[in-house]
Amino acid sequence: MDFSQVLAEKADTILDKWVTAVRKDRRIESADDLSYTAVKDHIPDVLQAMVTVLSKSQDNDIQSIVTASFQHGAIRAEQGFDPAEIAREYHLLRTVIFDAIQADLLKGTPLDIIRSMRLIDAIIDEAIARCFKSYVDERLRELQQLQLSLTLHNEELTRLMSANQEYLSQLAHELKHPLTSIIGYSDLFLRQQRRKTQIKDTSANLEHIERVLRNGRQLLHLINDVLELSRYEAGQIKLQLAPTDVRELINNVCEMLEPLAAGKNLKILVDCDRAPKELITDPFQCQQIITNLISNAIRYTESGTIIIMCQVLDRERCAIAVCDTGIGIASENQAQIFEPYFRVSSSDRPYLPDSTGLGLAIVSRLVKLLQGTINLVSEVEVGSTFTVILPLEIES
Repeated sequence: MDFSQVLAEKADTILDKWVTAVRKDRRIESADDLSYTAVKDHIPDVLQAMVTVLSKSQDNDIQSIVTASFQHGAIRAEQGFDPAEIAREYHLLRTVIFDAIQADLLKGTPLDIIRSMRLIDAIIDEAIARCFKSYVDERLRELQQLQLSLTLHNEELTRLMSANQEYLSQLAHELKHPLTSIIGYSDLFLRQQRRKTQIKDTSANLEHIERVLRNGRQLLHLINDVLELSRYEAGQIKLQLAPTDVRELINNVCEMLEPLAAGKNLKILVDCDRAPKELITDPFQCQQIITNLISNAIRYTESGTIIIMCQVLDRERCAIAVCDTGIGIASENQAQIFEPYFRVSSSDRPYLPDSTGLGLAIVSRLVKLLQGTINLVSEVEVGSTFTVILPLEIES
């Protein structure tokens, strides 16, 4: 019996059942928000190559498997999958294929059955190996870009720090841990790569790369905050005024931060019904203010809702408020909350490790730059509301 024909006829059914299985599998969370097309990716090409390999009348099409798997690995890296999720995808594919053709397999001779099962297993194993290699290559490319960006930022940071030593000791302490991790895991990864001989080493190496990237992103976030604050203090931020649709701006920021809130099961509600049609302001700096306030609310809220409101106050001003149901800020700390490097902590609740103490300091300075004001109303264990009042049109 030619099982390649059976597989070809059931390819669409197999693909549909596989996509459904991937979406239902709680061990593949990265697929939750992807469309049908994004989930299936290049798997149809892998199935088609499998049909060709199983056929007794055609030459083996290994190159198609290599190409499809390489592309699949690169895209999964871009989509944020981790190695375990990719391996789980192929496990489900193997299961769905055998479930679909089981009845037809049993009609063949023992020799045909063994040959087909071995070929299918071999093809999927080869696809996994090629997919992982492509995944590693994509992660290495991202790591190289991150290293270049860190190098450029480090050069500018060094120049700025030479003129400002006040917080150098504290900053060095914050930089020490993620930077040490980057160096350590990079060195371990490189040493393992030099002596790597088998694909079985891939999973461990991928975990090292993921740790390097996480720590690198954290370090880059810290450096960016320091540079933003330094640029303001040096008077290097020049406003670019333009008509700005504040409703669209707020919606864009909320859409960008929605995955972060969803990861903590938080709801984001937007009320801009009474917002002005437009502001004459710097849209980039305004977006920076809103982004920092909402991301800060998400960071310090473990359950509940984040509410963003915007409304016109009078002919000259509008207000943007960000309310959360987070940990709140004690009254004795509220006067210091906009100072650089100040972070609220207590004996039973230390500050978060990814907090730089610069986010609100940057917000307050940008608000001042946009000729506005910011105020805070907060209660411990109840939540906080930051309200930014901006002019409808900045005076030149």
